Amino acid sequence: QVQLVESGGGLVQAGGSLRLSCTASKFTLERYAIGWFRQAPGKEREGVSCISSSDRSTAYADSVKGRFTISRDNAENTVYLQMNNLTPDDTAVYFCATDLSLWNSRCGTNWYRNRYDYWGQGTQVTVSS
Repeated sequence: QVQLVESGGGLVQAGGSLRLSCTASKFTLERYAIGWFRQAPGKEREGVSCISSSDRSTAYADSVKGRFTISRDNAENTVYLQMNNLTPDDTAVYFCATDLSLWNSRCGTNWYRNRYDYWGQGTQVTVSS
């Protein structure tokens, strides 16, 4: 059973920063493409970012380009999402996700439509104006 755990969420003022972490036990994140998603109340879940396993290439939603950075620390078995210049529109529950089909894979152009069977419980990010 793959268990992903997100952390690092919280309350921050507009213009502030947060760094989210995605870790796993008994599962090596390094070998899989990992996606970050978010869901705000009353809105559909949307893809935020993705990092490939094969070449560490990255992808971002247009709404976060230039502000968010996804990265890996393989020694820590962790994928990070550094979020800068946050706005109230970034308020949401953030999830990391992966799938066994993403082993040794690039995220791909339509990375937000990849199959993701394994999800964390989410971490709340609230940005006040």
